[in-house]
Amino acid sequence: MFIKWMKQIFKPARSVTKRQKQHQGETPEKKDRHALPSSFEQNVGMLKSKFGKSPDFVLNELVNPKGLTLSAAVCYIDGLVETVLLPDLISAVIHLLDNEDSIQDAARSASEFRSMIPMGNVQSLSTEEEIMRAILAGNVLILLKNNDWMLGVGISGGVRRSVEEPTSQTVIRGPKEGFTEELSTNLSLLRRKLKTPALKFEQHIIGTYTQTRVVVAYLDGIARPEVVEEVNTRLKAIDTDSILESGYIEEFIQDAAITPFPTILNTERPDTLAGSLLDGMVGILVDGTPFVLIAPVTFFNFFHSSEDYYQRYDISTFLRAIRFVSFFVALLLPSLYIAVTTFQQEMIPTTLLITLTGQREGTPLPALFEALAMELIFEVIREAGVRMPRVIGPAISIVGALVLGQAAVQAGLVSSAMVIVVSFTAIANFVIPSINMASAVRLMRFVLMLLAGTFGLFGILAGLIPLLAHLVSLRSFGVNYFMPYAPYFKSNMKDLLLRVPWWAMKTRPNQKSGRNKFRQAPNQYPTSSDEAGVYQAEDKPQNKGN
Repeated sequence: MFIKWMKQIFKPARSVTKRQKQHQGETPEKKDRHALPSSFEQNVGMLKSKFGKSPDFVLNELVNPKGLTLSAAVCYIDGLVETVLLPDLISAVIHLLDNEDSIQDAARSASEFRSMIPMGNVQSLSTEEEIMRAILAGNVLILLKNNDWMLGVGISGGVRRSVEEPTSQTVIRGPKEGFTEELSTNLSLLRRKLKTPALKFEQHIIGTYTQTRVVVAYLDGIARPEVVEEVNTRLKAIDTDSILESGYIEEFIQDAAITPFPTILNTERPDTLAGSLLDGMVGILVDGTPFVLIAPVTFFNFFHSSEDYYQRYDISTFLRAIRFVSFFVALLLPSLYIAVTTFQQEMIPTTLLITLTGQREGTPLPALFEALAMELIFEVIREAGVRMPRVIGPAISIVGALVLGQAAVQAGLVSSAMVIVVSFTAIANFVIPSINMASAVRLMRFVLMLLAGTFGLFGILAGLIPLLAHLVSLRSFGVNYFMPYAPYFKSNMKDLLLRVPWWAMKTRPNQKSGRNKFRQAPNQYPTSSDEAGVYQAEDKPQNKGN
């Protein structure tokens, strides 16, 4: 029974079905799909019944310059529209309606009247569902007499955060622009990077109450069609009340629910998303958050940074080596220290063993409890530094760690070596570019510490073997998580632990890209000036004989 209950809770998102409604009758949340009445007064009354008591709802009947009331009105949500463009729109509508011939000609169809509006993104709305979605998305509604449709003019605006440098993924060399909470701004940032009609967008509306716009971005011909179809299928299967951040989407569509390791990458950098799309991956942009999801990914993508491709390949390879070494340090260093000081002391050199033994002579706790106490204290300090106000947060975290560490050593509660091990482990954890992967390492570190304190080095191996088997078994939208090692692809090794020069990376990664496998033409190896014929014969040094 317990196993069945756990399987139901951690059911994969791809098998999510539409939830069953508890009430079969009409409910306030049920979407209105019936057509609008042709009565102008009924349509105005419908809008007032929906938003009439809201202070940000504006509905004004139009009046021509002669003071005569026209059988038309405009309504919008204050704060969601661009107020600078609103007077021009109202003046244009009044000018059209004040001409009786234009009224008679335009009243025949919505498309004819729509062509007369001097604004872009004008659409005709014929159901209450379309009207509610349009006005809440920042459209201005135009109501006309004796028509069973309304016009929605897209002049959304209001207060928005400007494009700024990303705060969670900073680089020394590279673009300094990051995504914002506005979906249209994010799409434009991506368009500026990829100026090609092959860049495709597919939109979904998810969330009963939030009506959040979710856009799937991919490059036609480079992304695998089955991956794009799978992403759209999983998004369509989501039936929930709200989507407030891309983390909601990530939990709904990820392949494995019971795993600490992320199978979907997130970024707030447009260049990172553009580079991922060029490799055949798919981006998922969510309105209201600057963090974009990228899939499918492998384990090694979480150790790559966009800056790796802006620096020389030898420097980038060195930095990647540091990241992978830091990963193993953050995962294993406390466990190895506990194991060798508790069970395998014969592996420590004699001089170092004497020093460590002298430090631990007055400490009352075993090495396992020392490490657990120091790790927990550091986690508390780090979390407090994040939640505190930015002015005092960094100072409190740094001073708190120094003061508590020094006080614990002087009080004889922990040894100096343990403080060094825990501090270096925490610093190494920050080297990992992905916060999600760094959090997974923090969690697994505690498990390995417990195994090391119980069984020594044998316990560490007993924990690493199932962990490696678990990583190999994971998949991200059909792509093996440990690819290109399992399965092995020699061509993918050019951009993995090391990065070869750009002229040597001719093909895109296997299992990720579609039919367009080639990045560039062959024979891109740079030539020297002499080989290129830059120097003329008279410019070359002459060997003069005696």
